[in-house]
Amino acid sequence: MRVNSARFVKSTKQADEFPRDQRPEIAFCGRSNIGKSTLLNTLTNSRGLARTSSTPGRTQMINFFLINDGIYFVDLPGYGYAKVSKTVKETWGGMIEDYLRDREQLKLVVMLVDSRMPPTESDKTMKTWLDHHQIPSTVVLTKADKISRNQLNQTLRTGALNMKTKEIIPFSAVTNLGKDEILARIEAAI
Repeated sequence: MRVNSARFVKSTKQADEFPRDQRPEIAFCGRSNIGKSTLLNTLTNSRGLARTSSTPGRTQMINFFLINDGIYFVDLPGYGYAKVSKTVKETWGGMIEDYLRDREQLKLVVMLVDSRMPPTESDKTMKTWLDHHQIPSTVVLTKADKISRNQLNQTLRTGALNMKTKEIIPFSAVTNLGKDEILARIEAAI
């Protein structure tokens, strides 16, 4: 898949405000500050399409980006640690769950996990939940440039076991490692 155009469409918390045009959707999820915005910007060849921040919890709504006038990339709020109130964080769970469970247009969830540490309980819970609801997903190990090749190979093996998956793609925004594989996986899903 090649991205020729990408634009922000809307941010919302309300299901009745989601796009209604039936285009396929690819959702991106992961812990707060895992690199979802950076991955979206890399995949779309856009520096500022999705806002990046060093403060966890900046994405607080579901963000829709129209790609090639044919599909949506959907940026979900991060789970786990975030610098927001407990009340705000609690609303995210239901919002994300409702989106993932009820959205017919959803073709794939790209789940991001930090390559520098083992998957957290939140990561494992999310993957188990996706599998239980039979939602197609692929796991992406972010920040792969920050560890050695040997560490990456070990992380890929242990990550596959911990996340109960055969498909893990290492990714680096610095070197573009994994970019083509992720885009190919998205194309196959739609």
